[in-house]
Order: sequence, then structure tokens, then C-alpha cells
Amino acid sequence: MEITNVSEYEAIAKEKLPKMVYDYYASGAEDQWTLKENRNAFSRILFRPRILIDVSKINITTTVLGFKISMPIMIAPTAMQKMAHPEGEYATARAASAAGAIMTLSSWATSSVEEVASTGPGIRFFQLYVYKDRNVVAQLVRRAERAGFKAIALTVDTPRLGRREADIKNRFTLPPFLTLKNFEGLDLGKMDKTDDSGLASYVAGQIDRSLSWKDVQWLQTITSLPILVKGVLTAEDTRLAIQAGAAGIIVSNHGARQLDYVPATIMALEEVVKAAQGRVPVFLDGGVRRGTDVFKALALGASGIFIGRPVVFSLAAEGEAGVRKVLQMLRDEFELTMALSGCRSLKEITRNHIVTDWDHPRVVPSIWGTWVQFILADDIRLVGSGLILNRILENGLWLKIVVSE
Repeated sequence: MEITNVSEYEAIAKEKLPKMVYDYYASGAEDQWTLKENRNAFSRILFRPRILIDVSKINITTTVLGFKISMPIMIAPTAMQKMAHPEGEYATARAASAAGAIMTLSSWATSSVEEVASTGPGIRFFQLYVYKDRNVVAQLVRRAERAGFKAIALTVDTPRLGRREADIKNRFTLPPFLTLKNFEGLDLGKMDKTDDSGLASYVAGQIDRSLSWKDVQWLQTITSLPILVKGVLTAEDTRLAIQAGAAGIIVSNHGARQLDYVPATIMALEEVVKAAQGRVPVFLDGGVRRGTDVFKALALGASGIFIGRPVVFSLAAEGEAGVRKVLQMLRDEFELTMALSGCRSLKEITRNHIVTDWDHPRVVPSIWGTWVQFILADDIRLVGSGLILNRILENGLWLKIVVSE
């Protein structure tokens, strides 16, 4: 079957992977409301394309933390990629390098920072979990720095692991032939079998629940690398991150795997962008499956986006070639979206190119000449002698405005 879009790789991965592995990559926390919402929220943002603009030449290159990259599409950290394919992070690193894209390596990779660096040139970031033993953290950061990694993406939303019920049912653990390679020499590279999720038990035993803003400052004392704070969803935490010295912010809900019923990242993005006030770049992680999604994120103020599940699903399906194809498809779709929206460079993508359901209220005339202001009424019906405007609010309540003759 010819693959024509990124989402088609998931079904192939589901067929090829053991159930425990597929469920680990695919599932979210608890009811998985946020998992679905990460995708659905994009569909509620519509385009306002501009026409009759010369789009014969389009430039989608950009810079991130001073590094020039081919497009604003980067690879998010996803753990244990050798569960998806024998070449794991090696294949992903080569695909990213070939595409001129940034790859972020997970702390919990099944290939070490040194092994990934050995694949050849490329701009790479390192995602960091803070362990209780700070010597382990310092050692890991120094190794990433020596291996040529260019930034630290500090994950801040995981003092405890979210309740991922598929992992509990499957008694998830890292397959015995694999290790968390960055911790192999520290007796922290293996995961014990437990009565629920082996990863949840590992996190409970090793990850520091006391992590706070002072630790973001501490991290800057042990490395000269810029620090991106990954897991921000609010204006308040955006301001605190900047005060703590963050070089950038990644709006992320951890692929909807931590706290369920947080907003989709595309819904939280604009609040964070406004709070940042241009002082640091803001990136979006979560739910991107189309080039149109990339455009929407940039229109809301993101400097770039990260993709996670599309990488592991395409890796499972076709190895390095699959990851290359995902990056190429997203690039092509994004460039097409720019052309059809009348944008020739990233700086021409503006907030005016999209309309969201939280934009200005619409004004609708009633049949009696009375003006009723409301937001996106889903249903307008005549009932008796009045006009009823119904809208299902996001909290599930009905708003009814009745205008009598």
C-alpha cells in the first residue's frame, strides 16, 4: 500500500509491533481525553488564505537557538526506539540529519548519546529527566555536551509518571535484550518486572519529585548549553521559566501521557506565546500529523514544532526510510499550505491567516431586526414566537439565548 500521509503509518506499526510495545507508544493517560483532543483541536482552527500573491518561490528554512535548519519541523524525544526497530535511534538520527532537521534524544533512549553522535553530523538536542542522584544528572549532561549535543530539553511535567492504563494491563517493561543505554554503566539501565507498569515503578524509584525552579538555575551552573523547558502549558509558568533563565519553552502535555484533561497543546500555545512576549522562542509538541498543523502552530506564534509518535510509527513500519518519508511528507504539505495561504517565508505567516473558535464573537441579525451577539452558535431554530440560539459549550452545558418578538 502506498503511504500518502503521516497518519497511515500508525496502522502499519500496530500490525508489526507486539501489543505491549504498540500500546506503550500509542496510549495516553487515564480516559485519553487529552490524547484525542491533541488531534481534534487542530480541526477547530480554520484558514484565512490570501490570494493573488506570487508564491513561485517559497523559503521554509529557519533558525533555532542560532542553528540553521531546513524547516520548522523537529523530532521530539521518544523513548526506547529499538523496541520499534532494531536500528532505533541510529535510524532516526540519520533520517533527521538527511532532512536537515533537529533530533532530540530521550534520556531513556536505547542508544547512548555517544552512539547517536557516531552516526555522523547533525544538530541534536538532549532531553533530560532529573534523577534523585544529581551526580548521575551532571555526568549525563557532560556526556551530551562532549558528544556535540547543542541544547538540553528539560522535561518538567513528570515528578511522577501519569497513569497509563494500557501499560498497567500489559505489565509494560523494557524487553530483556534492550537497556536504557545512557544509564548502562550506572546500574540504572534495566527495568524490573512489576505487578503494574515497570516504567512507573522505575520513575517512582529514580526520578526526583522535588524538582523545582531552583533546579533549572542549578542546571545552568553545570552546563553552558541552552536549556529548553519542556512541559509548559500556562502563562504563569512561562514567566517563571524565563525568570529562571530558560532559553526557550516547549509547550507540551507529554503526548497526553501525564495529566489527562489538560488542554491540547495547540489550545495552550497562544497563552504561552503572549506571556513570553518574544523574549524566548516557543515551540509546540503534540498532535501534529499534517503540514496544515505546522502552519497553524506558527500562525499562533510557535517558532517550530516537534513530532513524536509519527517518528516511532514510521520507524516501526519502514526503519530509517519511514522516518525520512514522514519528514518529507510534512515538509511538502507545509510548503503547499504556505503557497495556498499566500505565504512565501515563515515571517509572512501571521495570526490573520487563521481563525479560531476563541476569536471575536460573531454578530447575527434576528428576523425581527434585533442583533444578538454570540459565539459560534451551532444551531439556530425558531421555537414559538422567539429565536433560540443554542451552543454546546466546552464544559458540556447548553447556552440558550431567547429573543422574543
